[in-house]
Amino acid sequence: MPPKTEKEPPNVVDLASSDDEGGARTAAAANKVSTITSLTEMPQTSGAITTFVLPSEEALESRSFWKAGNYAVGPTSKSFMLQDTLEHARVHPKFLHSNATSHKWAFGAIAELMDNAVDEIHHGATFIKIDKVDVLKDNSPALLFQDDGGGMNPELIRKCMSLGYSSKKSNTTIGQYGNGFKTSTMRLGADVIVFSRSTSGSKATQSVGLLSYTFLRRTGQDDVIVPMIDFDISGHWAEPIVYSSQEDWSSNLKTILEWSPFSSKEELLLQFDDIGPHGTKIVIYNLWLNDEGIYELAFDDDDEDIRLRDEALRGATKLHKKTVELQSHISYRIRYSLRAYASMLYLRKFNNFQIILRGKPVEQFNIADELKYLKVVTYKPQLAAGSKEYTVETTIGFIKEAPNLAVAGFNVYHKNRLIRPFWKVTADGSSKGNGVVGVLEADFIEPAHDKQDFERSSLFVRLENRLKQMVMDFWKNHCHFIGYQPLGVHLANMKKQSPAHQHKNSSNLQAEGDDQSMVHIPANGEQDLRDEQPGLDVPNEAMSEDDLGDISIDQLCEENIQLFRR
Repeated sequence: MPPKTEKEPPNVVDLASSDDEGGARTAAAANKVSTITSLTEMPQTSGAITTFVLPSEEALESRSFWKAGNYAVGPTSKSFMLQDTLEHARVHPKFLHSNATSHKWAFGAIAELMDNAVDEIHHGATFIKIDKVDVLKDNSPALLFQDDGGGMNPELIRKCMSLGYSSKKSNTTIGQYGNGFKTSTMRLGADVIVFSRSTSGSKATQSVGLLSYTFLRRTGQDDVIVPMIDFDISGHWAEPIVYSSQEDWSSNLKTILEWSPFSSKEELLLQFDDIGPHGTKIVIYNLWLNDEGIYELAFDDDDEDIRLRDEALRGATKLHKKTVELQSHISYRIRYSLRAYASMLYLRKFNNFQIILRGKPVEQFNIADELKYLKVVTYKPQLAAGSKEYTVETTIGFIKEAPNLAVAGFNVYHKNRLIRPFWKVTADGSSKGNGVVGVLEADFIEPAHDKQDFERSSLFVRLENRLKQMVMDFWKNHCHFIGYQPLGVHLANMKKQSPAHQHKNSSNLQAEGDDQSMVHIPANGEQDLRDEQPGLDVPNEAMSEDDLGDISIDQLCEENIQLFRR
């Protein structure tokens, strides 16, 4: 059977930055140009790429992500406009790296790819697998993401691998900027290959796309080139879909095999065997190293986890008991354990979807389920006139370890996705508010592009102020449950004590410093003024937010001296 031919879409994706263009550009003279090169390049009759291969030591001088943007750019062919076509805005390969620097944290990049699979739940996705695989070509580790969602047809995979396109702006999906795939994959490794299979009606297709920063650097490209091949699998075999010529299709395949972990067409096709009738597999390879030449992601520390290296613990032999207790808490573990972070990443538990990390399902966790003395506070943000009204319910309480662990803050979600974990809304340096944790979903404010923070809008500022007040109110009404008393209550009790004890309390208050709003009363009856524990700076019930600090230490001491003299 002769190969099927179509005019759309071309086998090149130019990573232009316009959301309105919706992915791959189509040129009027596409059939005159090699489909693997940019439309602004000189037409190539052979279908091959004009390259200038840089010396290996020059092109790959650093495998560290934060230094990978520094490389020499070799000579490239002059670009000039083809007749009857418009020149597009060129995107240099270095932009792929600078764009990926929006992810300061590797786990944030992994979360972006998890979001894409979660968004596929409405297309039937039931799992996402995250695992380490080995690249046979050089025996190096690679990162695998695989889901059984709807998959991508040739048009959709081109939109996925273009820049700034998104069709997911809705009230339910997490992704919205159309930039997450590029930033996240390039943040984790230099290269990514995508396999996707899709069925629409009676037609089934499978596609392979390669986004390789190594290829672009080593060949001295000054424009982003993404080779792709597609197959029609509606029949009993995979039939190549040819858009311009068989020679161009073969050129795409040759480039993919040269720069990917796979050496033959047969190896490529084997990658579809475990995908099923629909789904997507992403393999990120040439993973980034840290400045010491060690892989940024640690796969060997735990066979059921992927970890980040905690540089603060390097060389530590004996840790203080308090430090060990803090490191065992979820607020600390989410920084370095992907399993811990993934367990809190989504607020509501999935009914028919699993996150499978290195062969073991992740158990979802909501810290609100184990808070003590919890309270639900309702907040209605003041939005612009005519906007949809929101009612935000915040669950607030003490962690079960309070007051022994200095953990506090709000876990703020957006559309079910964790954006800011354990966000402290008040100042450090005091025990006030120690152990107070809250959980809320704030869909009325927009997250930043990396989904690790929110845009600093007036709505965000008002939310921050409201959360501060929640902590203040909760602390004033509940701190006595964990052994603290507001200072006003404590001073009343001091008047009933013996003069000797009053003198002791006066000395302790003089040493207390700024921590004026409450006093910790342990079970043995003696004061425990814990300046060394970071907490939330919350006024006591006798003080308003504006009056905080009106009573000085000197005044308090003078009052106690007078009591002692009497």
